[in-house]
Amino acid sequence: MRVVVENVEKTFVDSKKNEVLALEDINFSIEKEEFVVLVGPSGCGKSTLLNIVGGLLSPTKGQVYFESSNDKDPTLGIVFQEIALFPWRSVFENVTFGLEERGVSKKERAEKGKHYIEMVGLTGFEAAYPKQLSGGMKQRAGIARALAVEPDLLLMDEPFSALDAQTRTIMQEELLTIWNRTRLSTLYVTHNIQEAVYLADRVIVLSRHPGHIKKIIPIELPKIGRDQEKYRSQFERYSNEIWELIRHDAEEALKEA
Repeated sequence: MRVVVENVEKTFVDSKKNEVLALEDINFSIEKEEFVVLVGPSGCGKSTLLNIVGGLLSPTKGQVYFESSNDKDPTLGIVFQEIALFPWRSVFENVTFGLEERGVSKKERAEKGKHYIEMVGLTGFEAAYPKQLSGGMKQRAGIARALAVEPDLLLMDEPFSALDAQTRTIMQEELLTIWNRTRLSTLYVTHNIQEAVYLADRVIVLSRHPGHIKKIIPIELPKIGRDQEKYRSQFERYSNEIWELIRHDAEEALKEA
């Protein structure tokens, strides 16, 4: 399934009743099995754009549509920055929540729950509750819940930003391992340039408000093992290119903070 974002614009009305243009003339696609990362400074509309793609917000202009060989409605999986697990449900019950809502049989829920819990490395914690989990484990459970509905598109809004540096690095590695098993089309939002280069097939660099696409950069490195020494100079070139594109905007955002 291919996702097309066409001429998208988003306008909000602020507290003073003024119209604020958040996104302007956004055009890109997400190909089947492609991992696309949105990066840009604070206030560029990354999360707004992800929410529009996910159908949580409507664009003021333009459209988002899915091209498929069949007529079924697309299934989306979403992982937010805030780990939105239900505290009264166990890991297994959280992971299978979407399946339960869809009316999937108990037997199938058990099979898929076990499969995706194993995939994210939480086997043995099925009966644990969120308060018993570390931050990284909670986010793994959130990823498993998004995967369990077997989405056509996985949307991830800064899922690792609240984690410490070591856990974040581990989760990035694990996410690539999961992607390698599922090959899900993915749209991922981050502030972190190195994370963008590490994960992406293509990086879309957004400007500050109104957010528009400054450049789309294909990352021509192997999907797995980009952190190896032999790719270091090329990795740094991509990182520097992205930083130069957003540096001025990031400095301006800092002044307004």
